[in-house]
Amino acid sequence: MKVTPVMDARTRRWRAALFLFMLATGVSMASWVARTPAVRDALEVSTGAMGLVLFGLSIGSMAGVLASGGLVRRHGGRLVIAVGAALLVAGLLVIAGGAALEVSGGVFGGLALFGAGMGLAEVAFNIEGAAVERTVGHPVLPVLHGCFSLGTVVGALLGMGLTAVRFPVGWHLALVALAVAAAGMWTVRAVPAGTGRESAVTGDAESAAGSGAGGGGRTGGVRGHLAVWRDRRLVLIGLIVLAMAFAEGSANDWLPLLMVDGHGTGATAGSLTFMLFAVAMTTGRFTGGPLLVRYGPAAVVRASAVVAAVGVALVVFSDSALLAGAAVVLWGLGASLGFPVTISAAGEDARPGDASARVAAVSTAGYAAFLVGPPSLGFLADHVGLRNAMVVVLVLLGGAALITGALRRRPGAPVSEVAASQPDLL
Repeated sequence: MKVTPVMDARTRRWRAALFLFMLATGVSMASWVARTPAVRDALEVSTGAMGLVLFGLSIGSMAGVLASGGLVRRHGGRLVIAVGAALLVAGLLVIAGGAALEVSGGVFGGLALFGAGMGLAEVAFNIEGAAVERTVGHPVLPVLHGCFSLGTVVGALLGMGLTAVRFPVGWHLALVALAVAAAGMWTVRAVPAGTGRESAVTGDAESAAGSGAGGGGRTGGVRGHLAVWRDRRLVLIGLIVLAMAFAEGSANDWLPLLMVDGHGTGATAGSLTFMLFAVAMTTGRFTGGPLLVRYGPAAVVRASAVVAAVGVALVVFSDSALLAGAAVVLWGLGASLGFPVTISAAGEDARPGDASARVAAVSTAGYAAFLVGPPSLGFLADHVGLRNAMVVVLVLLGGAALITGALRRRPGAPVSEVAASQPDLL
């Protein structure tokens, strides 16, 4: 007889807090993106100079992503989320001040703070979300990432509206910072202490007990972070998340320009196409839970990779701008579940102390692909054109579809058992 876990009030509050703050981070990111032209005009810089300013976001994001896993293992997810939220708020305020004072260095520094906060918080959130999944026995990460996607839609619409009425960009970002601060404070109070934190005593005991699936006991620091990659299954999961994150990030970075330069649409049509992609991503993440319960992560991610590849192929090879714009829906739906589902799979079938290290490792790989991979397409596009450069995305999606068997749950995995008996937990 199966014992069905009941989600108590504390766990519901924990899950709701994660959803709320991911929504807030999505709003903050899209708010910045929507007001980028206004900031460039305020700074009175060239496109090339603005690219250097934007580099602050990349530097901060990579620093946050690379540091987050180790900090969570040492201090727990709640403290890392608190620091990440503080950096997000500080970054938005500094960006707002830099734009108002027309200081490029201020905007660069604000973006570095904002990116560091985003990187710290998002890896910690994946670890927390995976822990909630193990607690409630039902997929949570797709909806968690769906909240971020929903936030980007809300933030983009808000940014478009405030731009239309010429609302000052500094005040806009300052108000968003206050909203993020409020969401962050509530979230930190609702998240339990110690999630993902390693104990030196436990680690020594587990090491003495012998090797696990990863080929060795858990160890701290960089050595422990690298040790999890001894597991062949985790390596394959990491490759899948690289491909799926690359597909998502490529659309975020290049889709409007791809439509404008590659298909000859206007700038407004390019922006609306990106909005369509964001809506498709949000829809896929909020509706994917029942599919995961019924068919399992391997089948769902394989189908997702194929659907995304079809969408990308139509955008790249079709000469019809209308067909390419419609195909963006397939691209968004296909890319929507890959990242959260692979993160969830990374934490399965692991000893409690190893789960956070595995989730952090795969999250880091995914965010690295998300941040570093798509900009590299720009260098390739200089030689072959942006539409042809997107063939790289097709190749990666095809490769991911071939190895999704690594996501198949092993017999007795807790999520599948409980999910089958309690599909209403979401």
